[in-house]
Amino acid sequence: MTPTSSLLPGDCIAVSFGPGLQHYGIVTQRGTVISNSRLHSGVIEQSLSTFANGRTLRLCERPDTLDAQIAVQRARARRGAPYRLHESNCIDLIQHSYRRRPTSWQYVSATLQTVRDMLRR
Repeated sequence: MTPTSSLLPGDCIAVSFGPGLQHYGIVTQRGTVISNSRLHSGVIEQSLSTFANGRTLRLCERPDTLDAQIAVQRARARRGAPYRLHESNCIDLIQHSYRRRPTSWQYVSATLQTVRDMLRR
């Protein structure tokens, strides 16, 4: 578990929400997290505790050396953008904020999650 006091603005954090699936967000200067979630229908800024929702926070390696303030500004500019599984999800937000392209594993994970959600209905 990552102590919240050790988190810095621009840090990429994650929580598990299923087998092999992670939800990602970016820590802000305000101590909040910006993430893109199907649950919230898009990009939102929320408290660390709400983001974690009782799950263990994991600090991820920053995907780029881009200045943290710029990455947070880029993420914050996306607030209100809708969630779309294949083109606008939590990893897309992280990648966009740090000027990176989405990974193929992201699409595999998202597809598996969609299938699992469909089977639950």
